[in-house]
Amino acid sequence: MDEVSVLVPSKIGRADKIKKVTLGPGPLSLEEFIAVVRYNAELVFSPEYIERVSASRELAEKFLAENRKIYGLTTGFGENVSRIIPQDEAVQLQVNILRSHAVSVGKPLKREAVRAVWLMQLLSLGKGYSGIRLGVLSLIAECLNRGVTPYVPGEGSVQYLAIEAQTNLVLMGEGRAWYEGELLPTAEALARAGLKTFIPACKEGLCLTNGANSATGLAAIALYDCAVAVQTSDIAAAMSYEALRGNILACDPRLHSLKEHPNQAACARNIMKLLADSGIAAKYKGVRVQDPLALRSVPQMHGAVKCMVQDASRDILEEMASCSDNPILWPGRDEELGLMGANFDGTYPSGAADILCVAAANLGKLVERRVDKLTNRHFSGYLAFLAENPGVDNGYMIVQYTAAGLLNEIRGLALPSTADSIPTCGNWEDPVSMGWWASRKAWYVGKKIEYIQAIEIMTLCRAFDMMPAGEAPFSSATRAVYEKVREVVPPVSGDRHFGPDIENVFKLVRDGEMIKAAEGVTGTLEF
Repeated sequence: MDEVSVLVPSKIGRADKIKKVTLGPGPLSLEEFIAVVRYNAELVFSPEYIERVSASRELAEKFLAENRKIYGLTTGFGENVSRIIPQDEAVQLQVNILRSHAVSVGKPLKREAVRAVWLMQLLSLGKGYSGIRLGVLSLIAECLNRGVTPYVPGEGSVQYLAIEAQTNLVLMGEGRAWYEGELLPTAEALARAGLKTFIPACKEGLCLTNGANSATGLAAIALYDCAVAVQTSDIAAAMSYEALRGNILACDPRLHSLKEHPNQAACARNIMKLLADSGIAAKYKGVRVQDPLALRSVPQMHGAVKCMVQDASRDILEEMASCSDNPILWPGRDEELGLMGANFDGTYPSGAADILCVAAANLGKLVERRVDKLTNRHFSGYLAFLAENPGVDNGYMIVQYTAAGLLNEIRGLALPSTADSIPTCGNWEDPVSMGWWASRKAWYVGKKIEYIQAIEIMTLCRAFDMMPAGEAPFSSATRAVYEKVREVVPPVSGDRHFGPDIENVFKLVRDGEMIKAAEGVTGTLEF
């Protein structure tokens, strides 16, 4: 596969290290994308980006002067495609599409989701086939750089229209936006940030409400979070082999050489690498004939999940590198023309988002069972629920409930959305991808699986503390992870409010700190 469409193991979990991102000439990496939307990396345009956007606008002006019949440039939208719009009403047409389409409802999207929509629009519209002015894209980039975030209700879209209209309404000074922690009328937010509003020119309202950008943006966040979660899960599984005194022979390379699944063999190698100097793993090798599946099937199940995530990454990363606008203004040497089709369709990224939900459900059911094994005294060999004084202390009893509850929520969200369709626009748009809900579900799921993974690692660190004195030593890699957790979560001496502990470890997982700690010892782990 081309590098644009694969996850790079050495980059997983390291988006927070990127401080500046340049758009163009090549495709943006997943880590660069997350660096902007989550970690506020500065965004700049390359000369190539500026040149191709400017050339495309010149072509749009030429087509307009020639009064060519091109969808959205000289015609109405949707079923109104047969209506020719006089040039003196062209600007009002573009204003109207933003206003009339901004009808999403419900609670507002989180900041990173809104920023993801905008960044995806900059990627797609910046390919040089959309005819949008550079100044409009520069205004979006400056809003991202200066921290202006539109108030965007997140519910009620089949693919993109209402979400993207609601997001870009603020560019005209309408709606509301956050700036420096305050929710303000947009005109005030822009003024405080030192930015001016714009009036959309021909085609620009359509550009700003068109494409698979919303679905792709949220799917990209979900992809990153799922990749971090499953890579972290290899590390947690190695810790589980120690805490539960598992039989490391389940990761023997000879066993995995008989299955034609490279992700499975890679996972087994990761665990062997993580436990290379583990006295515990060496001591208990072969002591039990075989372990429960929660340990024994880790390479097979983690490997399958990684395969699903890699498959999803191809479609999401390829979409990130694409132009999903309609129409396309083609600057051919022999024939310049407007090509009208359906590049806005979101089936690729949203279908991948559905796969990510299924992948997370498969990973979650294994991780949650490992948490249960640790807290279940009938199996673990530790005091009940890893409590200091069982009976008086509840220990991690309800922490396991939280993992179970999150897993149940993931299972409910794993039902595919893209298999459904509800026709819209007077049946002009008859099959619809339903991509927005698919990607929004995956975005939710990515966070939930990271919470479950955080709970397992927090529980493992408690088990490490309860290991009998004089037991064989832990591996250097798992000890590094333990010490990273202990920087934010102190050892347990009795019941306390464990909610903040979960949140602190969750942040470590989300920021890739577990991966960095382990790989500081082992080098890059395979994916």
